[in-house]
This record gives sequence, C-alpha cells and structure tokens, in this order.
Amino acid sequence: MTTTATRPVGARPRAAIDAKTLRTDKWWIAPLLTVIGLTAWLAYATVRVFMHKYFWVQDYHYLTPFYSPCITDRCPPDAAEFGTWLPSAWFMPEAAFSLPLLLLFRLTCYYYRKAYYRSFWMSPPACAVPDGHQRYTGETRFPLLFQNAHRYAFYAAVIISLINTWDATNAMRAPGGFGFGVGNVFLWVNVIMLWAYTASCHSCRHIMGGRLKHFSAHPVRYKAWTFISKLNAQHMQLAWITLGTLALTDFYIMAVSAGWITDLRFVG
Repeated sequence: MTTTATRPVGARPRAAIDAKTLRTDKWWIAPLLTVIGLTAWLAYATVRVFMHKYFWVQDYHYLTPFYSPCITDRCPPDAAEFGTWLPSAWFMPEAAFSLPLLLLFRLTCYYYRKAYYRSFWMSPPACAVPDGHQRYTGETRFPLLFQNAHRYAFYAAVIISLINTWDATNAMRAPGGFGFGVGNVFLWVNVIMLWAYTASCHSCRHIMGGRLKHFSAHPVRYKAWTFISKLNAQHMQLAWITLGTLALTDFYIMAVSAGWITDLRFVG
C-alpha cells in the first residue's frame, strides 16, 4: 500500500522559482570569515611547526605549546623532559606525539565539524541555502565515518592539557629560582583556556552525566554536569579563543627566543 502527500484544503502550491534561496541577508559572511580565520591559523601553525627553531627560552624554561612535548633530538636537554626518541628529519615536528592527537580532537570536534562543513564544504553553507553537493550522506561513509573517534580523542586531549599545565608550571623558573614574567602570563592564560575548551566538549558533558538515569543518586556528578553544561554553551567561543591563545603564546615565545624582544619580568 502506498500513500501520496496531499495539500491541505485551501493551501497554495509550492512556488516555482529559479532562485537558489530567497534569503536577502549577507548569509555568506559567516562561512567566508570561517574560511579566512581557519586558513590563516593553519598557515601560521604549519610554518611554525616546521621552522624547528625559536621554540625554547632557556633562562625561563619557556616552551611553546606548538613544540610540546619536545621529543626529537633537536630539542635542548632541558626542553626534552620526555626524552628525544625521534630523529631530527625536516618533516618530523618536535611535537610529533601531541600534534596528531590534537589535530584529531579539533577536526572531530562538534563545533569545528559544523564550521568547516558550512564553510569549506558548503554542506550546507547556511540555513535555507541549498547544499553545495548533489548528494548528502552525512557522516555515514568514509572518511567522515571516523568522526565518531571524537569520544576517544577527548581523552588524548586531556593528557596533552596535563602536559601543557606542566609546561606552564615548569616555566616559573628564573636563573635565581622562582620567576614570573609576561611569558608566564601567556602560558597560564593559554592553559586555562585550553582546559575550559576541553571541559566544554560534548564528550566530557556526556561522560559526566550522559548515562545517569537519576541525578539525585549522583549529586557530585550532577554538579559537575551542570558546570560543564554551562561551559558547553560557550564551546564555539572557546574553540576560537584557544586558537588565538595558542598562536599568541607561540608568537611571544618565538619573539623572546629569537631575541626580537626581552621578556618583561615581574619576579626573578
């Protein structure tokens, strides 16, 4: 038995129009800005990762997050606290352990998926605007099937955030002992924002309370779920903020390491 859709009595038929969309606002600005922003950040990060220099300030133990943990034999001994077990080939990043994991976490992030689907892939570019492709299969086929790895990439991101926290703590050194300067401000702001972004992840929210049937029986997890839910509402903003803090922290440490500027010290 088959059924056919019928219009309600008195309803007008669908208008036959040639225009792809009737939107008159500048809907294309958001995807355009996303393309510009992500492309610029990826270009900067790629250049910095393969520069293989200006990533370490010996006097104050500043290590840029783009090179942490530093594990190639190009790394100075004090910067390579986890060992130098990779060769110093030009194509080998100093942070070859963490960068693929962080890239996986960002690529599979729910917000970034929305961002690059709408901007780079035009699928769809905006509400009430046709998809840029003839067929839509969602995330049911290769390679997008691997987007489900996000739940596992979250744990890797937590490990990397712990390493970055150690770097920020380790950087509170000076030739005479404890020290604190502008570089430390950059490192700590970056770490705090990274933790906020990681904790605001949808996977983290699900871990805290997604499987609970009775919040009243788990008051601690309920409190944690409530707090993370508030962070989750700011997930998009935190995703962009952390791109900014990563680039600014790296640029500052590069400038100090290259001798372009001198680190302003508050203590030590």
